[in-house]
Amino acid sequence: MKTKTFKTLEEQIDILASKGLVFDDIEIAKSILLRENYFFLSGYRHLFLNNDHKTYIENTNFRELYAMFSFDRQLRNIIFKNILIVENNLKSILAYVMSKNHGFKENNYLNPHNFVKDSKRTRQINDLIKKMKRQISVNGKQHSATAHYLINYGYIPLWVVVKVLSFGIVGELYTILQYQDQKEIADCFNIDIYSMIEFLPILANYRNLCAHEDICYNNRTQKVIEDTKYHKLLYIPKVNDDYIYGKNDLFALVIILKYILKEDDFTLFINEINYEIERLSGKIEVIKIDKVLHEMGFPNNYKEIARLD
Repeated sequence: MKTKTFKTLEEQIDILASKGLVFDDIEIAKSILLRENYFFLSGYRHLFLNNDHKTYIENTNFRELYAMFSFDRQLRNIIFKNILIVENNLKSILAYVMSKNHGFKENNYLNPHNFVKDSKRTRQINDLIKKMKRQISVNGKQHSATAHYLINYGYIPLWVVVKVLSFGIVGELYTILQYQDQKEIADCFNIDIYSMIEFLPILANYRNLCAHEDICYNNRTQKVIEDTKYHKLLYIPKVNDDYIYGKNDLFALVIILKYILKEDDFTLFINEINYEIERLSGKIEVIKIDKVLHEMGFPNNYKEIARLD
């Protein structure tokens, strides 16, 4: 079995140079490698490799590799803050609807009878209630608001408890709500129940990816979204009757946020992404920005989605 051995910064640079990567300033490169990690930076090398997948395209500069790394970091920051908006909106709306329709105390929102009446979902409902109880128990005393209610009232109302529930838990919770509750929540986002159930796991996937600083720009989700009007309006090309962009790639997330975010928030979101794409375009030389857009799953006219209804 092969083993990996520790490499000094100088050795790391030698390895990269042996594969054709060009360095303008060795000391700056060493500082970047120390702070950002050779392994993480190398995760962006694929865009700059020759067909042998081992050597870099002629004249590829280390600063281009670092520019791609930095671009993805900014991309994650933009995506993360917008998903947090959706998360907060969903938690607030869900807590309001459930409290209004069923009650706000723990014996209300943890009562299996307040969820979908389906014997096939009984196990899922019970498992989810256990998960909620566990998160409330573990996190409840760590937050001032939840601790305040526990100490002074002996319970935590649902509009407070959502603070300590993960986005994944809240997303799963939506799937087991009764139909009228699901519809009331989905109506607040101007989408249907099916779309809400389809979108939430993808949003949770990107939320976790961004929170853990994983590579984002070329992420592909296991779940594929249905064809939407935006695929058609943007004239996204097809292969074998399937759209090549906006299905399980980053542009699929853009489409989801188009549906869920308020118009002003979405316009700002697109403008910020476009700004970072234009900045990156000015920093890379051996490849074109179109190659990056393709890896992201972005059509070249991606900006037009902001003006579409």
